[in-house]
Amino acid sequence: MQRSAPHVGAMQRPIDVDLPHKLGRDEARRRIAGNIHKLRDHLPDSAGQVDANWAGDRLNLAVHAMGQAVEAVIDVEDSKVHCRIQLPGMLALFAGPIERMLKLKGSDLLLEDKRD
Repeated sequence: MQRSAPHVGAMQRPIDVDLPHKLGRDEARRRIAGNIHKLRDHLPDSAGQVDANWAGDRLNLAVHAMGQAVEAVIDVEDSKVHCRIQLPGMLALFAGPIERMLKLKGSDLLLEDKRD
């Protein structure tokens, strides 16, 4: 009996985090859109790339760095932002610390308002 190769998706680990807010859907979406460019500042190499596109109140995100691609979906709701991040391969080993960091700092990173 021949074994089939493992499915690539099986090597991913999703993280789901809810970030509560009191901004309302439109303001939360505006702040996230204004802060997405900051993700690149947190990448470990200068060749990193962040691809983001909106589909209604859903932000589809792909972050490429150090030979890895992390995909995320951010759903903006009236009183929370739901983040689902797919960690590929070896990054899945760090799911726990990444999830804790998102819960602690996610609202600050995504919803910060730095208007002049």
